[in-house]
Amino acid sequence: MFDIDGTICFDGRTIADRIRSALARCIEAGYHLVFASARPIRDLLPVLGPGFETATLIGGNGSLISTDGVVRARASFHPSTFAALLELSNRFQAGYLADGPWDYAYTGPDDHPIRGRVDQGVLARQVQVAELPEVVKFLALGASDMHALAAAGRELGVTVNHHLDEGIIDFAPGSTTKWEALRAAGITRYIAFGNDLNDIELLGNATWAIRVGAHPSLDDVAHTTVGADPESVAREIEGIADGVLL
Repeated sequence: MFDIDGTICFDGRTIADRIRSALARCIEAGYHLVFASARPIRDLLPVLGPGFETATLIGGNGSLISTDGVVRARASFHPSTFAALLELSNRFQAGYLADGPWDYAYTGPDDHPIRGRVDQGVLARQVQVAELPEVVKFLALGASDMHALAAAGRELGVTVNHHLDEGIIDFAPGSTTKWEALRAAGITRYIAFGNDLNDIELLGNATWAIRVGAHPSLDDVAHTTVGADPESVAREIEGIADGVLL
């Protein structure tokens, strides 16, 4: 099981050839690959590229899942909860990215770093938020008080991940997480790679947990740590493909 950004993708757009080759070796060794990300499925596909058609994809921090190429929403905001999130974003003067199962609405600045990672493959449509049939993920960007907005979101009973380094607050429906989606898919024995706070449950429940980088929130759940660079990550994946851990 692999997180994407900061774990196997270090530029927001591509996976290094060395890592791609290591992943292919895992498939040859009989592993079923799972990729789990805060990104919607739409934005995972251009990063992964060809070669991983049999993989399970978990997007939106667990609110979306794709198996055999079929994308479905696992969870979405209740309309009243989403209306409250929109009101909060207005109150705190935040732009937002609202994701439906495939299309999206965006009101943030054009030069925000997240904008360059949205729909890189030009696979979806940017629409008005009212046109989305349901909303599975909501990012608030550049709020006047990020901490207060995050706290207010938690009071609504949604899952909140506050990315201080990026100036982003990630809201997901209810208690939806990557781990919850993985468990619902019937996968309970797995090796996990992750790098951030939103990977804590995935790593904490893994048979073997690899932290990429040095995020302190993962100190107590990681069995081992590797450098946040393609060579280090690829070597660890190759060890798994060769049966070193099993």
